[in-house]
Amino acid sequence: MTRKYTEDHEWLEIAGDIATVGITDYAQQQLGDVVFVELPSIGKKVTKGGDAAVVESVK
Repeated sequence: MTRKYTEDHEWLEIAGDIATVGITDYAQQQLGDVVFVELPSIGKKVTKGGDAAVVESVK
C-alpha cells in the first residue's frame, strides 16, 4: 500500500485500483468536532490536486 500526504494534512492510500482517503491526527485536532463528511462516489476518478472528499467542522 502507498499512502500519499498533501500539504493540508490529508492523505490518500492506494491499494491496486482502490483508494482510501483520510486526514492526519494533526488535522483532526485542528478541526475539532467534525459535523459533515462527503465521500466520493464509488468509481469516481480523482485527479492530482483535485478534491477527493469534503470535511466540515464546527471550528
